[in-house]
Amino acid sequence: MNKRLLGSMMTAVMLAAACNNNQPVKQEEGLKANSEGTFGYDLDFLRAHDSVIVLQIDGGKSQVIVSPRYQAKVFTSTADGERGKSFGWIHYKAFTGPVDAHMNAYGGENRLWLGPEGGKYSLFFPKGAAMEIANWKTPAAFDTEAWRVIRQDSTSVSMQKDMQLVNYAGAPLSLSVMRDVTILNRSVIDGMLSSHDPALKVVGYRTNNTLTNTGARGWTEETGMPCIWMLDMFNPSPATVIVIPHKKGGKGEKIATTDYFGEIPSDRIKITDSTLYFKADGKSRGKLGIHPASALPRAGSYDAQNKVLTVTIFDVDSTGKYLNQEWKTTKPAFSGDAVNAYNDGALADGSQMGPFYEIESVSPAAFLKPGESLHHQHMVFHFTGDEAALDKVSRAWLGVSLEEIKKVF
Repeated sequence: MNKRLLGSMMTAVMLAAACNNNQPVKQEEGLKANSEGTFGYDLDFLRAHDSVIVLQIDGGKSQVIVSPRYQAKVFTSTADGERGKSFGWIHYKAFTGPVDAHMNAYGGENRLWLGPEGGKYSLFFPKGAAMEIANWKTPAAFDTEAWRVIRQDSTSVSMQKDMQLVNYAGAPLSLSVMRDVTILNRSVIDGMLSSHDPALKVVGYRTNNTLTNTGARGWTEETGMPCIWMLDMFNPSPATVIVIPHKKGGKGEKIATTDYFGEIPSDRIKITDSTLYFKADGKSRGKLGIHPASALPRAGSYDAQNKVLTVTIFDVDSTGKYLNQEWKTTKPAFSGDAVNAYNDGALADGSQMGPFYEIESVSPAAFLKPGESLHHQHMVFHFTGDEAALDKVSRAWLGVSLEEIKKVF
């Protein structure tokens, strides 16, 4: 997909979404207590801990939960009302436990972090500290602190956060982040993703994320600079596979980084000339990344057990400089990946946060002068229903059939 086509589609999404009329959710008569795994269960849980914002459209079948208090994240979504499946992973225990010194993993199917995590411009390690877990800390500004609501209505919300950070190079960074979340109606999604089939249920939303340098000095290779980092946390199943289309690499060119946490076992990853497959069952910890020259502006997953097809669409700049995020300073600073995926699994001591899996997109390094901004758009779509109809969407956007996905491992 070329950049002009993607830009045209995103413009159409913005215009159409702004014109939609939203209808209130109709509570079903005699609705029983929502069971775990449903959207209603997660909505009840979150309302007990937070004054969340619920975006809804298409008569309330499509809903998205957004939380300004918990870092402006999208916690979860549904394509079939309160009794429909909840797509986002939520870490229930984190809401009642003590604040963690390293990271507070509340979950959420779309959250914004700032990178880089590692490397000589890291935002997660103090200057000069060894890059090991004892010294790793997610900055409170995007780990635990609330965001300010600028504007909201029934289908969208805009949130803003000012941040003061210091990176591994010792440079102070003064910045502001603006985040807009908009739920999209069925006609817009059908027009974008060729999902014109009544046998499908779908929810989709767009996030626009803007990073602005509010300091008095520019961000250069001397000072270092941040990047926007979007992470989608989803619920795994034994039959879930992450699918990442990519450009064909040149002779001897490596498509992906596959050893963030040690080399991913060969029975859990497969790379063809056009597609990377990664087993996402939440049973083996591993992370990978697609190099900017090979990255395409889309990725997804298919859960064959629950018949859920997920598609993510995001900005990619093949000529941009992407920051190295690995926990080492020996690699070149701009040798990072544009697209990442993570499968959760047990740590060496047997403990595990999840299970969950992640699909991630990253912006290029923000070489910004005072007052300048960098924008990064990331959209998420979930489809459920008839596999023949799901197959058409998968072929159109992931470039492979569901049968290929199901047989790969």
